[in-house]
Amino acid sequence: MMHNNRWVKKVTLPPPSLGDNTADADRLAAALKKSLGIRTVHMDLALLKQLPARLREWNFRATAVWFKDDGGNGILAHLAAPDTADTLCGLAVDLGTTRVVLRIIDLSTGAHLGESVFDNPQITVGPDVLARIHHVEKPDGLNRLNRLIVDGINDALKVLCDGCGISRANIHLMSVAGNTAMTHLLIGLNPRWMIREPYIPAVNRPGVITAAELGIHVHPTARALIFPNVGSYFGGDLIAGILYCDMDQRDETAILVDVGTNAEVVLGNRKWMMACAGAAGPALEGGVTRMGTMAGPGVIDRIAIDPDSMAVDIHTIDNQPPRGICGSGVIDLAAALFRSGMIDIRGKLLPDRCGDRFKLKDGLGHLTLVTADQSATGQDLGVTQADLDSLVRSKAAMYTILETITGSVGMQQQNLETFFVAGTFGAYIDPASAITIGMIPDLPLARYHSLGNSSLGGATRVLENPECFDRVNQIRDGITYLELNVNQDFMNRFSAAKFLPHTDTSRFPSVRWPDGR
Repeated sequence: MMHNNRWVKKVTLPPPSLGDNTADADRLAAALKKSLGIRTVHMDLALLKQLPARLREWNFRATAVWFKDDGGNGILAHLAAPDTADTLCGLAVDLGTTRVVLRIIDLSTGAHLGESVFDNPQITVGPDVLARIHHVEKPDGLNRLNRLIVDGINDALKVLCDGCGISRANIHLMSVAGNTAMTHLLIGLNPRWMIREPYIPAVNRPGVITAAELGIHVHPTARALIFPNVGSYFGGDLIAGILYCDMDQRDETAILVDVGTNAEVVLGNRKWMMACAGAAGPALEGGVTRMGTMAGPGVIDRIAIDPDSMAVDIHTIDNQPPRGICGSGVIDLAAALFRSGMIDIRGKLLPDRCGDRFKLKDGLGHLTLVTADQSATGQDLGVTQADLDSLVRSKAAMYTILETITGSVGMQQQNLETFFVAGTFGAYIDPASAITIGMIPDLPLARYHSLGNSSLGGATRVLENPECFDRVNQIRDGITYLELNVNQDFMNRFSAAKFLPHTDTSRFPSVRWPDGR
């Protein structure tokens, strides 16, 4: 097997003669098969129609953009002049529930040409996956959700291409990584059975389809790889994350955690991988918590409290006036409140320590962080006891899921050498704060690695390197999905984790208590 590290290949064909009267398509296919080390090459009718004239115009030399299908067979996506001045591009898509990110790369060099981020337009129908799946039941619901995301991508792509100085027709390959529901809605598949027992998606491996079938306005013969999923709860965005951090290539066992609306966890190495998903995310990104806001300008992402003066020091994204608090800010806040003795081990606000910042409203404790005159909203920004209770449940769920998945393979959490944190949550989280509240195990901080947008990273790698394409399905097929059995044992561990940092304080030797312990 020959190794090719790009999807762009220059080919030179022996010109036909009476002694070599092979058809044009077969001649091109033979040259590609030989130089790429692949068994077959498929060509669309649209390409075949242009082939005879083009090969002769170019003296039987050409630049081919190729791709693969799910079975590893070659596909000719585009044929250009041997000395083409066109930039031959690929489009990587991180298809998030709340945010969508597009990245254009040069297929010849792997260079990143531009990126753009926009809110998923399906938010107008519902903030989360569940609301959108329910909308499918309504007349024209599925079609509406599909149009929203396809139009959203097309609109953002036009602006992005203009900014990069290329035409949308310069894009010949696409890769899309998203969760199972988002993938279904992009393709136009009905996801309704995903949320009903026994929770079955329409497809696990959408494979490679034409961008035209998706309705994406790129080159008419462009191909798109839709990352596969493992059932309803473990999506292509996680497969992309595994590819991006090379878990499938590592000798030592690593763990990858992505906290979005769900907490998705993968544990493994090049020989095996275990995965599970559970609801630990809602409190951290505006699901349950009224104050939790998606990360963006003006959103508080860092908080510190001086235990002596009780002065609150906040940092907002882009240093804009504060307008909300995101998942990482909530974790920082809880850690700071605990360290300064303003909440107890159950996460309950202690009015005496909170001083003037504490108020009772409708029988519920409120703690003001930013007064109305300092906030971008003109209202006090703070946290309620209900917010903190929700966070304690979330962090307990997260810790219990980590404890369960490591325990299922007979591992101690302390033995984890590498702990990857993915997603927007991973980009902003301070592991020390998450350890203080007992959300993640008390490991040396050097073992924690923020991956940033690993979904986009994985989608990009497939366009940069054909070998990564082959790994996608190998990763998918190598995952064992662990159903979280919420039995009595799980509930007991969950209850033990509903204290800061944990009932068993010996698990968190680095955490300092407010009284100096």
